[in-house]
Amino acid sequence: MTDRGPLSTVSPLDGRYARYTEPLVPYVSEGALLRARVRVEVEYLLALADLDATPLTIDADDRTTLRAAYEEFDDEDARRIKRIEVDGTDEYPATNHDVKAVEYFVRDALPENLDADQWIHFGLTSEDVNNLAHRLLIGPAIEEVLIPALEAVRDALGELADENRDVPMLARTHGQPATPTTFGKEMAVFVGRLDRAIDRVETAADGLAGKLAGASGTYAAHHTAYSEVDWRAFAREFVESLDLEFVEPVTQVNPCDDLAALFDTLSGANAVLLDLDRDVWRYVSQRYLGQRADADETGSSTMPHKVNPIDFENSEGNLSKAYSDLDFLGGYITTSRLQRDLSDSTVKRNIGAALAHCCIGYRKTEAGLSKVVPNEQVMRDDLEANPEVIGEAVQTILRREGHTDAYERVKELTRGRRTSLEDFYDLFDDLDVSEATREELHALTPAGYTGVASDLVDGTE
Repeated sequence: MTDRGPLSTVSPLDGRYARYTEPLVPYVSEGALLRARVRVEVEYLLALADLDATPLTIDADDRTTLRAAYEEFDDEDARRIKRIEVDGTDEYPATNHDVKAVEYFVRDALPENLDADQWIHFGLTSEDVNNLAHRLLIGPAIEEVLIPALEAVRDALGELADENRDVPMLARTHGQPATPTTFGKEMAVFVGRLDRAIDRVETAADGLAGKLAGASGTYAAHHTAYSEVDWRAFAREFVESLDLEFVEPVTQVNPCDDLAALFDTLSGANAVLLDLDRDVWRYVSQRYLGQRADADETGSSTMPHKVNPIDFENSEGNLSKAYSDLDFLGGYITTSRLQRDLSDSTVKRNIGAALAHCCIGYRKTEAGLSKVVPNEQVMRDDLEANPEVIGEAVQTILRREGHTDAYERVKELTRGRRTSLEDFYDLFDDLDVSEATREELHALTPAGYTGVASDLVDGTE
């Protein structure tokens, strides 16, 4: 094993972006997985001791000692397990098997007075340990790292929406000038979408499910040893004691439908932020949004004036990578040839990378939002340059007044040509309407035609 520095890593996740992915280390690193496996093996051993059928007895002090094997697990413990697996030790030959190495590590952690070597990993297959260990890590990674990061983006958006609820802005449908909106309302749309996406992620993370059913999912080894024990009930109770749902029946592997559902919800959240990143990038390019500049930063190696929207571009790239990875993972880990093949094992080792790209993307979007400053004057100037957008209001008022040709008259005035407010005023003066209606029409302005956009921001703070 080698200990590479940040300039020698094969992935930017542990190099250039290590400061962003650091919060995930306790949940998705190799050391974290080894610790979780030790936890499963120890708790399983204790659960066996609680069965009347087994002759195994473990008192309170010994239970405390055993649990210390994972509660106080450190880097040296992780390195010892890897040595057993890769190089071997004086006590054990190289296993070339990561779970077997964990079994030997737990054997060494037994109190001296406890004769329990034969009960460690009793009746289990490696997947019984691995599927539980992965979920003991993935659930907290989502709940403790990714969801708070998403909520930080949501809060930044909510603040931006509330502060700019009344700032009128030209909307664009199909890229063309359309009915005006407010900048705050447009940010509120993303707040609502992100709220719903976070709820879906939380629900999926709460629904992770584990299995404990042996080599082919039949409890055969357990049943052969102690046929009087209700091993299905035992397995359910054990899995649920780890705060996981229980899945049955299974093959040797957990079918992973729960993880696929979780990854799908993360992809949904990422899709919302990708949409946001691209919209904000466009608003920056239109100068609707300015960016606070750091005097020490360089925007371009050749153009000193530039302040590029790099945070949103970085987020877009990382979230797109995460989107691809999550889609691949969700489709791959839910399949297995017959009762088991090992192709999923190496694939699951990349779950952490997918979550890391999510984490970087969320942090970058949040950073970008903290720098943007709405340019109200540019937005108003753009509205004034496109007075034809009040055409919808004009034809709707005329319809209300009984003009059956309202749409056609406004279309003739505006479609495919530049139109001024004066052109509209001329139209209004020719209309057979009441003076009150004529005054209502003359009072229309692009900046004032935003409906209840400001009210739609309520609840996003």
